[in-house]
Amino acid sequence: MEGDAGPLRTLLDFSAFVRSHDLPVGTDDVMTFTTAASRLDPSRLEDIYWAGRITLVHGRAHIPIYNACFTEYFLGGHSDDERTTVPPEMSARGADSVFEIPSGEKPEEDGNEPETRLGAQASAVIVDRSKSFTECTEEELASLRRIMASMRSSPPLRRTRRHLRSKAGRRLDLRTMARKTMRSHGEPGELWWRQRRFRPRPIVLILDISGSMADYSRNLLQFAHSTLAATSRVEAFCFGTNLTRITPSLRRRNPDEALAIAGEEVVDWAGGTRIGASLDTFVRRYARRGIARGALVVICSDGLDRGDPALLDDALERLGRLCHRIIWMNPMMGDAPEFAPTSLGMSVAMPHIDAVWSGHNLASLEKFAADLPTIR
Repeated sequence: MEGDAGPLRTLLDFSAFVRSHDLPVGTDDVMTFTTAASRLDPSRLEDIYWAGRITLVHGRAHIPIYNACFTEYFLGGHSDDERTTVPPEMSARGADSVFEIPSGEKPEEDGNEPETRLGAQASAVIVDRSKSFTECTEEELASLRRIMASMRSSPPLRRTRRHLRSKAGRRLDLRTMARKTMRSHGEPGELWWRQRRFRPRPIVLILDISGSMADYSRNLLQFAHSTLAATSRVEAFCFGTNLTRITPSLRRRNPDEALAIAGEEVVDWAGGTRIGASLDTFVRRYARRGIARGALVVICSDGLDRGDPALLDDALERLGRLCHRIIWMNPMMGDAPEFAPTSLGMSVAMPHIDAVWSGHNLASLEKFAADLPTIR
């Protein structure tokens, strides 16, 4: 187009015409428009239309204005059945330059009403984060689980024995400094330090799915699924009368599918409770093999145990020597600032627990997820 001022002048005049109709067209947009048209075929009105549509239109609301300007400028304000031909001064192949100006809306098919596509819609359910799971309806629980599916818990960090090079620290990195000094022919350079390397602390979730926890089990499993999606160093277990490892099942991306498969693996769902025997199995079969070493163990249970209290006491004592912290999440705590155990199982467990949290509603789970990185 550099040797032909006619098409170029037409494109510049059209850009000014579009700008006069309140379309936000800048100088850089005009330059991009003329460049795009030159790379296509300026003798075809279809190429001119799409070059301008892509470069001069910056929003869906501007498409009707652009179409009206295009039709008025090139056709004098009229068209035959919305089909436009190239003006004589820019037409090299008039027969090949006939096209239909898109309206920007989906056309109706066979005279019927245009198809309505439904996307994500706002739910009419009011989400009350402070409402206990036991008081929520099925529709409210579904909304809460969708919110929990997007929760991401960051694990706390732990210092390792390894060090890494840094420009700030407590110990001088003499090896690095000597190497850099030798490279600079003995001239002393800047100081280099070494600091401890941090790694995410492992998290172990042990969930009570017995009958007394039926109102909370599904929501705690959803929380466990969200935690596993946030970090790889998480292990999840379920227990009623027996302990079941469900980590591979909860690794699936779809939460409904993950929870369904986990539910099929658990054979004692909504049954009795043997906390002591289940924790004893966890210590002997998993914790001693390294899963709980330096880990943050979170036990989610109401503490109603039908097993031997002595076995529970012994299992928690051994677990406390293997892990970093034991946190007990008891929905029966509610919104009370302090927890007073009312069951025999919780009375036995309290001396071995580092902290008690409530998991009876969405607000308590969100607070736990927010405070999890600060646990030391």
